[in-house]
Amino acid sequence: MTLTDFFKKDRFAALVGAELLEIREGYARARMLIVPEKHFNGGDVCQGGALFTLADLAFAAAVNSHLTLTLAVSTNISFFRSVTEGYVYAEAVELVNHKRMPYAEVKVTDAQGNLVAVFTSSGYRKQGCDIRLDD
Repeated sequence: MTLTDFFKKDRFAALVGAELLEIREGYARARMLIVPEKHFNGGDVCQGGALFTLADLAFAAAVNSHLTLTLAVSTNISFFRSVTEGYVYAEAVELVNHKRMPYAEVKVTDAQGNLVAVFTSSGYRKQGCDIRLDD
C-alpha cells in the first residue's frame, strides 16, 4: 500500500471528486474536476466547501507524508475568485515540520494557474499513531 492508497479511504474527498496527483515529503498536489450538478452553489459557481475539501486533502497528504497520523486543528481559507468549469488544483507545502504541530499552506488554482484560494492550517501529530503502508 502507498500513501496515495491510504488517502483513497478519505470517502468525503472521493465523494466530491478530489484526487491526489502527487505526494512527497512535506508536499502534495491534488485536483478536482468542477461538475456543476455536484459542486455549484446557489450563485452558480463552485461551492466554497468543495474547494475547502480539495485543499484539506492536499494539506492532509503533505503533513501525513512523514507517516505519523496528523489531523488539522486550525484552518483558514481565503477565496479570491470563483470557478465554474474545468479542473482546480491544490498544491500544499508544509512550511513548518514540527514533531507535534506542523503548519502548511495550500494554494488553490484554476486550470490557467489563476489563484482561486489560499488555505492555511496547523495540525496535530498523534504520537504513537503511525500510518502503516504494509497492509
